[in-house]
Amino acid sequence: MLEDAYLDLARYVLENGHKKADRTHTGTISTFGYQMRFDLSKGFPLLTTKKVPFGLIKSELLWFLKGDTNIQFLLKHKNHIWDEWAFEKFVASNDYTGPDMTDFSHRAQKDPEFNKVYQEQKKQFCDRIVNDDDFAKKYGDLGLVYGSQWRAWKTSTGGTIDQIQNVIDLIKTHPDSRRMIVSAWNPEDVPTMALPPCHTLFQFYVNDGKLSCQLYQRSGDIFLGVPYNIASYALLTSMIARECGLEVGDFVHTFGDAHIYLNHIDQVEELLSRKPRQAPELWLNPEKKHLDEFEMADIKVKNYDPYPVIKAPVAV
Repeated sequence: MLEDAYLDLARYVLENGHKKADRTHTGTISTFGYQMRFDLSKGFPLLTTKKVPFGLIKSELLWFLKGDTNIQFLLKHKNHIWDEWAFEKFVASNDYTGPDMTDFSHRAQKDPEFNKVYQEQKKQFCDRIVNDDDFAKKYGDLGLVYGSQWRAWKTSTGGTIDQIQNVIDLIKTHPDSRRMIVSAWNPEDVPTMALPPCHTLFQFYVNDGKLSCQLYQRSGDIFLGVPYNIASYALLTSMIARECGLEVGDFVHTFGDAHIYLNHIDQVEELLSRKPRQAPELWLNPEKKHLDEFEMADIKVKNYDPYPVIKAPVAV
């Protein structure tokens, strides 16, 4: 099964990982240096051993590809992946007049009563981002996150570089190039980023009419984050292949620190107890030929038959 590569990673870290402290104070078991490979011609690598919400994956990727850094687009598509960082900025401002939210993300995980207050305050914040453009402009922007780095990398001379377009041009004109690389890791910007890029660099490779992609991910949350990353980069590869008139090849996923949070171990064990099902198929609207033409309705998965969701807390 296409999914076996991911399950092998989870099993390997569970059995061989090293216990480590981490930024979130949750603790992990991790390994350093691991690689997975998915043949995209055999199906779309969206997990079946638990339901993964594909709508969140495609809306986030479209957000990146638009070069957008404001969560208003995401919230309008009911995607709350990036709420925490924008809300934190608002809570720290003089405009926030609600209850004390000091260290809110950690307190919310440990105190059910506080979590209710926190969720209500965050809901009010998100509703205002959606409905108030001025407020969204002030508090919805996350700065130099992936969309900015991919589509408008800031140069030392004051210009910008559209790395995605540059890669597409190279694939079309010089498919044997070894420079078809997009980087999100800018050492100058990292100290001021809300969350330094986890998926830091990816490279494309053309052979026999097929487009392959390799991602280097410095840090991977195996249970919650990595399934999204796999599907997102498989989708990105498929969309760029469409633009360039190529078939899909492999998605290669290479890790630095691949880890399981200590409060995800039971969930990982439950996942590994399930037998994977046939991978779904990706459908891209055949009328759309260019990357920037795609909207939500142009991207779907067919024949997706997953097991139920397995819930787990997010380490922030």
